Amino acid sequence: MDHITIRPAGPDDIPTVLALFDDAVAWLVSQGRTGQWGDQPWSTRPKTIALVEKYLTTGSAWIAETGGEPVGTLTLTDGPGSYIAPVDEPERYIHLLTAKHGSGAGSALLAHAAAETRSQGISLLRVDCYAGGDGKLVAYYERNGFTRTEAFVEQDGTWPGQILARRV
Repeated sequence: MDHITIRPAGPDDIPTVLALFDDAVAWLVSQGRTGQWGDQPWSTRPKTIALVEKYLTTGSAWIAETGGEPVGTLTLTDGPGSYIAPVDEPERYIHLLTAKHGSGAGSALLAHAAAETRSQGISLLRVDCYAGGDGKLVAYYERNGFTRTEAFVEQDGTWPGQILARRV
């Protein structure tokens, strides 16, 4: 595994973030796992383009790189999307996490998100993710220090999700 650096991202990085998600979708499709993000590149779907634009212009976005090449991304905001209930305390919420499989960038970005949250004097970091299929994504977050808090169903009852939290 090469050394991972993490840098701030912004609107100029929208094509980079879309390319990272396109790569992730292609990898998931190659594994026969289309339940999470479907089988079409994010860069061809107006809704996902708008989502990336929204978070890269309103959140604290980050890009992980190895040797100057982007290998992952994550955005932090003050709360979840509209489909998740807010909590009664300050929090940071993870959006748009993706990383090249096996790069270590996902874990590095999650550690960075925890450090950023802590540095802001906030102790709660939350995320939601796809909980269908083999459950590997939920287990991934658990290996990175998160605990399951609440299950939910999104997108007309067809997309099982899991909210996870970590105290930092």
